[in-house]
Amino acid sequence: MAKPISELMDTLSLEDQAIIEAKASDMITAIRLAHLRKKLGFTQAQVADAMHIKQPTVAQLEKRADIQLSTLRQYLQVLGANLEINATLPDGSRISLTGQ
Repeated sequence: MAKPISELMDTLSLEDQAIIEAKASDMITAIRLAHLRKKLGFTQAQVADAMHIKQPTVAQLEKRADIQLSTLRQYLQVLGANLEINATLPDGSRISLTGQ
């Protein structure tokens, strides 16, 4: 019988747990960007053409957890979306950092 992932994680060193969590975060980012692109009806080739880059570069971009804001903004603009960045203060209030 398969063990729950939390039980398996407890058997790993803290370093290995951190590596797994980072890779899981990368996968979630890739899934979100690719899902958004597909939901809006775009192919990687279409995004690449609009960004003046090659399709494999878009594939790599979608898998990265650490993307430059300018690149993410451009990617989202191709999809017809805007990037909004907010800071949440300790009191729960939010401040826009993108001037929107």
